[in-house]
Amino acid sequence: MRTVGITTNLRVDDIAAAEGFWAGYLGLRQQEFSLGWVARYTDPDTGAHVQLVTRDATAPVDSALTVKTDDVDAAFAEAQAAGYEIVHPLTTEPWGVRRFFVRAPDGTVVNIAQHRG
Repeated sequence: MRTVGITTNLRVDDIAAAEGFWAGYLGLRQQEFSLGWVARYTDPDTGAHVQLVTRDATAPVDSALTVKTDDVDAAFAEAQAAGYEIVHPLTTEPWGVRRFFVRAPDGTVVNIAQHRG
């Protein structure tokens, strides 16, 4: 699998309430998207970012991080061949991301995603 980016997913109770800290105090701004249950705050100059999640909209569990790849289908096949637990099946989500969740041997749930152009 080729990793092209990694984003930390932080669990928060309320994205709007958390915005003051992340966007105000830390200087990140909501640049890329907000779907209500997930929002990414980014520093436009450095690219530093964090993704806040209240509860994943379609998966049965929340992921600790999102790993972006350029071939999610191949990454899914590799995860299956390695015998890793698939927590959320390979899915094209309504918001245009194709993804699946896999559990690392230490128990960490990882969202493997490819953004479709």
